[in-house]
Amino acid sequence: MTATEHAIAITRAAAEAAADKLATEQVAFDVAEQFGIADVFLLASAASDRQVGAVVDAIEERLREEFDERPTRREGDRENRWVLLDYLDLVVHVMHIEERKFYALERLWGDCPKVDLGVEERS
Repeated sequence: MTATEHAIAITRAAAEAAADKLATEQVAFDVAEQFGIADVFLLASAASDRQVGAVVDAIEERLREEFDERPTRREGDRENRWVLLDYLDLVVHVMHIEERKFYALERLWGDCPKVDLGVEERS
């Protein structure tokens, strides 16, 4: 079983919103087969705590406006070093660059198929 079309659509919208706020190193993994409780994990990096917050806010706004989606859970927004947004089908991790390097989440899901985000980094 692979990620649903809806999960892919909201992932791409989230990635586009993150790119609009200059998030970097975005990657998404189709974890539907291995994880079971979500279809896609999206990772994005930001250079500062403030930028992490801006990226998270942009993702929430875009998914609410385009898909009427709201996260069922939001964690880490007090410190804005690693914020997790759980949309059930999609789990978004917006991480400060230092946390991203330290935790290296790609190692955990590196065997999973990547999702083509269709988004280019902006500078």
